[in-house]
Parts: sequence; C-alpha cells; structure tokens
Amino acid sequence: MTDLDTAPTAPSVPWHLAGNFRPVTDELDVDGLEVEGALPEGLEGTYIRNGFNPRTGWSPHWFFGHGMVHAVDLSGGRARYRNRYVRTPFWDDDGSDLRVLMAPDRSPANTNVVRHNGQWLTLEEQHQPYALDDSLATVGPVDFGGALTGAFTAHPRECPITGELLAFGYQLVREPYLTYYRISPTGEMLQAEPIDLPNPVMMHDWNVTENNVVFMDLPVRFGLDRAVKGDDPFFFDPDAGARLGVMPRTGSNTDVTWHEVDPCYVFHPVSSYEDGDRIILTVCRAEGVMQNGFGDLGAMAQLWRWTIDQTTGKVTEEQLDDRRSDFPRIDDRRIGQAARYGYTAQLSWDGPATIGSELYKYDLSTGTAEVHTTSAHTRLGEAVFAPASPDAGEDEGWVLVFAHDEADDRTELRVIDAQDFTGPPVARVRMPRRVPYGAHGSWLPA
Repeated sequence: MTDLDTAPTAPSVPWHLAGNFRPVTDELDVDGLEVEGALPEGLEGTYIRNGFNPRTGWSPHWFFGHGMVHAVDLSGGRARYRNRYVRTPFWDDDGSDLRVLMAPDRSPANTNVVRHNGQWLTLEEQHQPYALDDSLATVGPVDFGGALTGAFTAHPRECPITGELLAFGYQLVREPYLTYYRISPTGEMLQAEPIDLPNPVMMHDWNVTENNVVFMDLPVRFGLDRAVKGDDPFFFDPDAGARLGVMPRTGSNTDVTWHEVDPCYVFHPVSSYEDGDRIILTVCRAEGVMQNGFGDLGAMAQLWRWTIDQTTGKVTEEQLDDRRSDFPRIDDRRIGQAARYGYTAQLSWDGPATIGSELYKYDLSTGTAEVHTTSAHTRLGEAVFAPASPDAGEDEGWVLVFAHDEADDRTELRVIDAQDFTGPPVARVRMPRRVPYGAHGSWLPA
C-alpha cells in the first residue's frame, strides 16, 4: 500500500497534507469488509464520496488536490470498498502547473459527486463535470451537448419532482460573472441564462425552492490584479455588500430580485422552501472567510435562518444555534420543499483538522438538535441520509458517515439509525485502508 504514510507531519507541512488529510495513491477493490454490528435489511445501494487527493503528495491548497472517489457498496448485509482517481487533463498534467485550471475541461473534479442521467458526475466549481460509469471508470467531460462552455457549480440540485438538474456557474475573469443552467432529466440543456453581477465572487453553493432559485452574492471577491501580482486572489470585502437574488426557475436575468443581508459568507445552505410569499433559507453562516488570504477558511459557521419577504423585499436574519458546524444535508427527497430535519457536522479548531467528533440532527421546525457523539480522537465528516424505502418517512432510514480514528489511523463507514440518532451506530464497516478527509458525497439506492 502506497498511501504516503511516511509523509511528514511537522509544523512545516500544511494542515491539508498532514494527518488524515494526506493523500492515498493506490486504487483498491475489496469485497467482504469486516462489519461490526449488522447492516440493516433494506440498506441496499452505494454510498460514494469525493475528495482532494494530490497524487504527488503535494498541492498548494486543499482545494487543488486531484479528485478521488471512495465508494462503499452495501448489499445483502455485505460491504465492498472501491476507490478511483478521476482521470482529467489536470490529473494527466499532475497539477504541477495551476495554469491548466484555466481550461474548462481541466478540472480537479474533487469536490462533489452526484447522480444524474444514469451516471456519476464528479464536480468542482470552475470547470465542466466529469462523468464516471458504475465501475467508477472516467468516461470524460460533460458539456450537455456543447451548451456548457464555462464553469459549473460543485452543488447542482436534482429536483425530486421534475428530475431536472438545476445548476449555475461563476466566472472569475470575464463577464457574465454568473450563469444559470437548467438541464433535463436526460441531459439536454434547457436553459443557460446569464445573470448580472457587479463583481466576480466565489459563489460556492446556492438555494433551490419549488418555483425559484436563490443566488448568494456574498463578499468573497476575486481580484485579477492581485492574482497577477502573486497575491491571494480571493479576499473578503464587506464593503461590496451581500445580497440574495431570487429568480423563477424558468425566469431570466430581468426577473431577478435582489435582497440585502448583512455581510457574511455561506459555503453551504441546509434547506430552502417557499411559504406563500416568503422564502425560508436555513444556512451555515460564517461572519467572514478568507480575511487573511486564500488559505484562511475563516470563522466557523453557525446555523442561521434567512426569511425573504417577497412582498416587502426585506430579509429577516435569525441565528438558530451557536454551535459551529457545516457540511449540511437533508433527505434529498425534500430538496426544494420544507424539510423538518437537517444534519450537520461539527467544526473545531482542535489540531490541524476543522472536522469535529459530533454530528447534529436539527429539527428545523422547533430549532432543537440531537447530538451524535463519538470518541474525542475520532473525526466525522459530512453525513448523508439514506431512506429506508422510497416512501419512508423523512427520518425513517439511516445516516451514513465516514469516521476516522486518529489514534489508530483507521477509517470506518458508520451506519446510524436516524430515529435513534444519539445512540451508537447499528453497524460499523471497517475500511481496508484509511480514507482521507474529503468533501461531499451521495447515496444511490439499489
């Protein structure tokens, strides 16, 4: 096994290359994994997660590692692990020259992986998606019949009602700085709408409701002049203001209404839905990020609610909890609809990792939270909900999460009963190798 286990972890090594952030470089396919407890009957499918995995062992920033997907197939009480690099021109060029990132097909493909039109799409927010087949082999870039010529978000949303894939792309060096995309269930581009923005900004994620989309024009700006001088190109500029842009799903730039909020940054929203003339967004909101350079992930996020009154144009801002957490997920069947439950992962500055040892299950109707706790030396990442059946209740199912024990440097997939969230996992699947900390993933039922 060549997983760079001998990589140094001295203070001179950046945090994103130390400990369990350091990459693994081999690709495995191992069946019959050890299971403690029992995998629930009905939990049949594939959990898959993407992440940053520089194949030389070096990258200048966590966001620039090569994409590697880690999949766990669950069937008949058995578990199988597979991991594969996403083969893109960025992988071919080894990422040694970041100028390759400027071409639309040269994606690290390292941030998210979602299912659409019968294939996996690996995603990163400045390039075209890269498709994988069910064996996790790279098929190639996806441009939706030539209609996608620029950036594509790492966080599209597939509507559970229409099957459409809703997305956007933000540009940094040329206008339009933002483009909205609506894609059919079978992969045809139905709409590509340029949206006016005054500045190029980092728009990592967004919001989708039953009839609208909501863009977040928040003040992490891109400065080409700074990049040319070799300075950090992204910077937090509260003087630029912060706005939420509401547009009908089938609307145009002229239909967007903008609503001011206090300067802040949101990497990830939790849920979004409509209630008459109001749009309710629950988000993981940070006071600011990248205030001291691109490597500064900034203040840790907390749970907030934004309520947009479309009649008055005003936004009510309300903090819901003071715990620090992010990487939120809901039951994907509730995308665009009112969701009662949201799951987030604790953030902590304890050591180089910002990933904590707790998961939170928020009851978004009451504002209360249940806490799933593990050992102090175990780190938990994004939790994904797997429903017990297509028509199961919103929390009738299981929460899946990779858990890494930093004491013995081992990783498990933990299966938590969503209705017994504070209890121990019902199953712990031992991975045949450690799985580095990563970003986002998906559950595909069999």
